[in-house]
Amino acid sequence: MKKKGKYFLFLCLIWFLVHTTCISWAGLHDKIAKADCLLILGNKVNENGSLSLTLKSRLDKGLELYRNHYAPFIVVSGGLGKEGYYEGTEMKKYLILQGIEEKAVLVDNHGDNTLATARNFETISTEKKFRSVLVVSQFFHISRTALMLRQRGIDTIYHAHATYYEWKDAYSLIREFFGYYKFLIFKY
Repeated sequence: MKKKGKYFLFLCLIWFLVHTTCISWAGLHDKIAKADCLLILGNKVNENGSLSLTLKSRLDKGLELYRNHYAPFIVVSGGLGKEGYYEGTEMKKYLILQGIEEKAVLVDNHGDNTLATARNFETISTEKKFRSVLVVSQFFHISRTALMLRQRGIDTIYHAHATYYEWKDAYSLIREFFGYYKFLIFKY
């Protein structure tokens, strides 16, 4: 019985390594094409109202894509952080300060997590008749975000990763592995 348990653990470890490699590979190899809109996922706004480096890097990647005419609209999605700021509102402020027209930025301040963002984006895309999206987030976050958007009926999904990396990304990659399967099994 001990031998079967060791084989099972070995197979689980192999599966984990293969899947996290696939998550990383997919997230680091951007699939960029023209889309109806960009969807930039939120991240922490600091206690003083400044954007975290992670969030700023996502927005800067979105700015680059917008300025290169990959999409005419930018949807920013995030929730109310414990610091007291709505991520979506702060993201929009940053984009406007960078010269983006206010009417080009749509705000979702109820994207408290990836699933909420996918649900809210489904509503926005129905209202605005968006048929395609170019997702911007960290590399490890792309696969699960795309899975959730597909589950909400968004079929044409492109993606680009922000180019800011930190040691915490290793933890986030592990978390994404479990989050991916949690969503597949429980749909939340």
